[in-house]
Amino acid sequence: MNASTAPVRARLWTRIRRSFHASFGDIVFGMEDGTVSILGLVFGVAASTNDARVVLVAGVTGAVSAAISMMAGAYLDAETARDQARAAHARNAVPDPTLFDDDAPLRERLLEAGAAPADIDALSDVARAHPGLPQALRTVYADPTGSDGAGPLAHALWMFAADVVAALVPVVPFALWPIDAARYISVAATALVLILLGVGRARIGKRRVLATTLQTLAIAAAAGVAGVLVGKLFTG
Repeated sequence: MNASTAPVRARLWTRIRRSFHASFGDIVFGMEDGTVSILGLVFGVAASTNDARVVLVAGVTGAVSAAISMMAGAYLDAETARDQARAAHARNAVPDPTLFDDDAPLRERLLEAGAAPADIDALSDVARAHPGLPQALRTVYADPTGSDGAGPLAHALWMFAADVVAALVPVVPFALWPIDAARYISVAATALVLILLGVGRARIGKRRVLATTLQTLAIAAAAGVAGVLVGKLFTG
């Protein structure tokens, strides 16, 4: 490795890893959405035809379209959150020596938290004597950009990648095997992905792994059954 490019690669890898961790929720959400929605579509089409090419075209088209839609949604959501953080930071940039006055919301919250009135009065005296101190404290603890380690574009790209990869899982078997075998392989592959998603959801939400995994599988099963029922409805 060239010595001059090593720091650049290290910084790039650090940024990618940071954006991955910041976008982990988007990744799990994108994979769950892509898998569940396209599973229903694929099995709805597969129930109405024995032509694997029709299922493949419908699945790939749906996967790409859904991934682009989810990418746009993730970008707008992250951009909105960043704008809200900037607006809040701008409001907090104004010194306010009345933070601890009798009718101030902060004083009420401190009293509810168990702070002694005398201690709050002491804070009020400090705030009035040094009006720039509350502003400085808010600046220290508030991120003016609303950044979580990844910008809106990074959130959107991780969402797109996760959604399209997961959405193709139930589709790819129809490109590799006859349609009768592809149906079973698609179910097995999708179930494996959903189990991994359940573990991911449990990790993010600090929930029980088994219950979360079963919930994820149940949602996908409902989507698959709905797709089959619709497909059968149109084929009599």
